Amino acid sequence: MGRILLIAAAVIVGFFLLGSVIGLIFGALKWVLIIGAIALIVSVVLKLTRSSRSNHYT
Repeated sequence: MGRILLIAAAVIVGFFLLGSVIGLIFGALKWVLIIGAIALIVSVVLKLTRSSRSNHYT
């Protein structure tokens, strides 16, 4: 009986740790996607402003 309770407790602790690790991974992935989207938007805006500036002076 004690061995079954010990295994059950280990499984529950494992699920808690797995949930924390998965939450950390998805949190980091969220921030990577947000920073990537901001970098992409800035890149597109800079490309558009450079092309409009170079056409304006010609």
